[in-house]
Amino acid sequence: MKSDQLVSVILPTFNRKKFLKRSIESVLLQSYSPLEFIIVDDGSTDGSYEYIQEHFSHPMIKLIRQNNKGVSSARNKAIKVACGEYISFIDSDDKWLEHKISSQIKFLKENPTYEWVHSEEIWYRNGVRVNPKKKHTKSGGDQFYKSLEMCMISPSTVLMKKSFFNQFGFFREDFPVCEDYDLWLRASASLPIGFIKTPLICKYGGHDDQLSRKYFGMDYFRVKSMASLLSQGGLSLKQEEKAKEILLKKCEILLNGYRKYQNFKHFEEISDIKSTYD
Repeated sequence: MKSDQLVSVILPTFNRKKFLKRSIESVLLQSYSPLEFIIVDDGSTDGSYEYIQEHFSHPMIKLIRQNNKGVSSARNKAIKVACGEYISFIDSDDKWLEHKISSQIKFLKENPTYEWVHSEEIWYRNGVRVNPKKKHTKSGGDQFYKSLEMCMISPSTVLMKKSFFNQFGFFREDFPVCEDYDLWLRASASLPIGFIKTPLICKYGGHDDQLSRKYFGMDYFRVKSMASLLSQGGLSLKQEEKAKEILLKKCEILLNGYRKYQNFKHFEEISDIKSTYD
């Protein structure tokens, strides 16, 4: 199907050659054809860039190569050069189902009060389908309070207007992980999100190179995100109180963990943040 809207699809990748065929083909096989498919190779050393050049010389694909700067930098670079009215992301280890874009464009047309939408997803761990825990249950509308504890919106499920980034900024490039948590939290403080209950992606996990498995104490970045948001102001009193409550709880967990494992790299920083909001 030819698109009557302008959708730019963005895929950042770093040393994910073994997964790229699955993710790239799932975009090229969409029932609703994107305007462009921007793939940013973030300094891969496993031949990913050459693999894409050799096997995916599709006119829709715009391949960009940069030195390794992290997933946020790769996404931000693509957003800035994107020509579409809408932006949609896919992680290099995930797969879209055929009607992902068409379902979300249809939703936004029928629900014009929403500027972004996400969907249900199918989870795989080490190749086996698994059921998410109750705490991971997804929904639409006001997601701010749910999003304080953990990231409730998967990047591969999202489609939004490009103007979203003019309003809320880009992914934090100083965050090697939780960059999605940070941006979605900023946005959800004032912007409800649409939700499609039908799964539109397959999310694959369990492999050794997942960023979420590489970092000790990921709540460190969530605390930094909440502290930044609180310092900027603009939250309602209720939002501010809840953000402080969750921030302090996570600070205590982090500090106990640092003591237990004798890892004091961020101990003083987190102690200072806790003192500020205690």
